Amino acid sequence: MTPPNAVEALLFAAGEPLEKTRVANLLGIKRAELEVALESLGEQLEGRGIALIETELMIELRTSGAAAEIVKQYRASELSRDLGRASLETLAVIAYQAGTTRGEIDWVRGVNSSASIRTLLMRGLIEGREDPADKRRMRYTLTTEALAHLGLARAADLPRFQELAKAAQEVIATESVAVGN
Repeated sequence: MTPPNAVEALLFAAGEPLEKTRVANLLGIKRAELEVALESLGEQLEGRGIALIETELMIELRTSGAAAEIVKQYRASELSRDLGRASLETLAVIAYQAGTTRGEIDWVRGVNSSASIRTLLMRGLIEGREDPADKRRMRYTLTTEALAHLGLARAADLPRFQELAKAAQEVIATESVAVGN
C-alpha cells in the first residue's frame, strides 16, 4: 500500500485528528516522507467530498467545503425525524444509569446501540466523556438540553429514579462478577 493510501486508511479508521508523528511512526516512515504522502493525498482528494485538514502537528479527514450543503441537509433530515424506540430506550438507560458505557447500554438493551448513541449525540441529548478507569471507553450522561426537554431540573427527578438506578447498578455489578468468574 502506498503511503498516501495508508495515511487515508488510518485517518478514516481513527475518525478523529491524529498527530503527524504518530502516523509517521505507525507507517514506519520519516516525517519528510509523511509530508510528501500528505501532499499527494491532498491532491488526490481535490474535488471530492472528503478533504485533508492539516495543522502543524495534526491531520484529519473531514467533509470538504464543497459538500457542506448536502451534509447540512442530511443533518437537518436526521434531526427532524422522531427519535424512535431504540433511541428512546438508549436515552432511558443513560438517564437512569448516568455515566454508563456503550457496552453497558448494549447489555441492558440486548442489541448494539451505536446508531442510537450517535443520534442522541447529534441531537445534543447526551454527552460522552472519557472513562477515567479506561481511556478507550466513553461514559454517557444526559445533557442539560435533554433535562430541559423532559421538564426536569436534574436526572434524580425522573420517576422512580432512586429505585431503578439502584437496581441497574446491582444488576450490572452482579453480571460483572459472574463474567469475571
